[in-house]
Amino acid sequence: LKWTKCFDCGQNFHGAVFHALAWAMWKTYLGRPEADPYRALSMGVLGGTLRNSRRLEEALPVLEAYLAITQRYGLEATGAQTNLANCLGDLGRHDEALVLEREIFARRVATLGASHQKAILSGNNIGHILIKLRRFPEAKTLLWEQLARSRKALGTQHENSLTLGETYSESSTDNPDAESDELRVAETIMQDVVKTRRRVYGPTHPGTRHSEAQLSLVREQLSARENPVRENPA
Repeated sequence: LKWTKCFDCGQNFHGAVFHALAWAMWKTYLGRPEADPYRALSMGVLGGTLRNSRRLEEALPVLEAYLAITQRYGLEATGAQTNLANCLGDLGRHDEALVLEREIFARRVATLGASHQKAILSGNNIGHILIKLRRFPEAKTLLWEQLARSRKALGTQHENSLTLGETYSESSTDNPDAESDELRVAETIMQDVVKTRRRVYGPTHPGTRHSEAQLSLVREQLSARENPVRENPA
């Protein structure tokens, strides 16, 4: 925990600080036996921070090795599968990522229950991949169900609820055929997400800025739908 979260404020590290800590964590546990859970975890953290730094080609073999080790020694492998699926998605290998995420989602629902935060997060991940595959109606239906479940089980201010709100809005902004009504719903959701992130994380946090950018995109597209540019007659 000390490698990933600030003891003073309770927030997760991010950016260059987290990247440096991930390397330090890996070097700390590298000398332990391959089956040591902390050594395996440090490999996963390193792969994750390489991915977050957009060093995807470097992250992929690390995350593949992390998954192989967790499976070989009977360690908890769901997180490793999730990280690998995310990296595959970033590399544009969405079909492969979707197979992994569906396996994770089914396992978490069966073992933890559909309202557990990890199961809900898996549902969000599937929705995100479906958007990338341009399967918008399927994505929107799944994400709406997961958003309602997250708000009821975890609360409107939980990180999963905020993330699901963003992903749901992306199912409209990424869809060139989205109707104005869909964008209005996305705008309402994103207004609440931005308000919450500003209050909880502050205006300079990367999550807040990402949400603000998504809200701006929703409003830009909504304005374009409702106020189309008319061509002047020749």
